[in-house]
Amino acid sequence: MLHVLTDTLIDSIKLFPFLLITYIVMEYLEHRTSSKTRDLIKKSGKFGPAIGGVLGAFPQCGFSAAASNLYAGRVITLGTLISIYLSTSDEMIPVFISEKVSVSIILTIVGIKIVVGMIAGFLIDLIMRRSANAIDINETIGGICEHEHCHCENGILKSALKHTLIIMMYIVLISFALNVLIFFIGQENLGHIILNQPFLGNLIAGMVGLIPNCAASVVITQLYLQGIMSTGSMLAGLLSAAGVGFLVLFKVNYDIKENVKIVAIVYVISVTIGIFVDLIGFVI
Repeated sequence: MLHVLTDTLIDSIKLFPFLLITYIVMEYLEHRTSSKTRDLIKKSGKFGPAIGGVLGAFPQCGFSAAASNLYAGRVITLGTLISIYLSTSDEMIPVFISEKVSVSIILTIVGIKIVVGMIAGFLIDLIMRRSANAIDINETIGGICEHEHCHCENGILKSALKHTLIIMMYIVLISFALNVLIFFIGQENLGHIILNQPFLGNLIAGMVGLIPNCAASVVITQLYLQGIMSTGSMLAGLLSAAGVGFLVLFKVNYDIKENVKIVAIVYVISVTIGIFVDLIGFVI
């Protein structure tokens, strides 16, 4: 166990500089583009799912939360909201970069999330035939995002450092738990638990992704990198991982039944894509 703990700490510490650099860049982009991004999505109209799918893929602080606020005020369509939720990368990209995953793999996963988000968004808008006309609302992301994801008021460097430490904590805890399981069960046996049961793996991964916390995408990414989760299960989890978007949606949109339906739509789409990917044997 001491060996497991030591390996976990050493491997996690090696990730620190890569995570810090990544978050410094992300914080800089967030400071420069956040308001412009929200303005663009507000003016997107019938092209909302396309623009939302692309913008949602960028790891911006609280964008899914902002989208929840915009939808609550009916500034954007349901299809645009779903597109943003499905394409939101949350902590996937920083973790992949810190683990030195090839650019082609990262772009492939991000591309799939964008395409799925766009297609789902346009189909939903076609079915719902909702208007995309903008109205005035109070666009406060609120304390949830500030507490959970953003520390933008502290300056770029301090915010990036704080975010890095938070994610490092999750990585250490998750990695230690995985290493303990691997130690007692064996990586091959642990992999078989999920990999040989694609339907169950997709259902579980999709539910993990729904957790409104950055730990969800970290867990899914780490499981995939450890070879414990199939490509389909990984996609199911990352597609449903909308960060704090769901949490903010339930706070600002008072139609609880509608909120539940939105979460269900995202979950069903995510799991369906995951199952399809596993069935055709596609591997990233």
